[in-house]
Amino acid sequence: MNEVPKKLIAFIAVLLLIVIVLFKSSVTINAGENGVLFQPFSGGVYTESPYSEGFHIIAPWNKMIIYQVRQQKISETMAVLSSNGLEIKLDVTLQFQPIKKELPKLHQEKGIQYIDDIVIPAMRSATRSVIGRYTPEEIYSSKRDIIQDEIDEETRKIIEKQYISVNEVLVRDVTLPATIKTAIEEKLKQEQESLQYEFRLQKEQKEAQRIKIAAEGKAEANRILNASLTANILQEKGIEATLKLAESPNTKVVVVGGKDGLPLILGNN
Repeated sequence: MNEVPKKLIAFIAVLLLIVIVLFKSSVTINAGENGVLFQPFSGGVYTESPYSEGFHIIAPWNKMIIYQVRQQKISETMAVLSSNGLEIKLDVTLQFQPIKKELPKLHQEKGIQYIDDIVIPAMRSATRSVIGRYTPEEIYSSKRDIIQDEIDEETRKIIEKQYISVNEVLVRDVTLPATIKTAIEEKLKQEQESLQYEFRLQKEQKEAQRIKIAAEGKAEANRILNASLTANILQEKGIEATLKLAESPNTKVVVVGGKDGLPLILGNN
């Protein structure tokens, strides 16, 4: 009678042991994640490749470290100094993700705290470096897109050699001290008014030049015409005009031999 309970107890113990081992050995990696296997008795981090999404069985003494491999983002409001030492606030967003195939090296060399240790400091350093090259006026107005591109480039130089991919850096907002902002806006307004004045002045100068050229052309035409009008030509033109008038149905008297030899037309009125 005692043999059955002993066998049952042994069976239950073995079953529990199997369940515990399976529980400790099974790992589920969710969508958007990859895993890095740490083998304490077999050389540490398994560097051949990361473990992809799905269910995996590992030795109970090994450990699976899970990493997010989807695109991630960090946003931060930073106070940085411009080239002339004025404090400017920027809202910067960095979109990034670890390079999947390099995930074991990232874990081995940088660790699971890589965002705090690498990504955030790189973004801050790049932003301070770039903003320090420009004046508040350049940052606030015409250079904003260029500044964003330069922060992106500087951030990539630091991060992408450390097994992390930078997808995009966005400068979402720039805040200047109120007095500086007002001064810049007033200066930009004056520059715009100056440009408008220059445009009107150039337009008026061009119009004056056009009128001058037209007048000179007309004067030259008159000069040529006057030089070609001899007394005989004028007399001939006068006779032609008189004959055309004589053909009019209105009652009139044509007298030949008027002043300068031109005919005279005398109406009945």
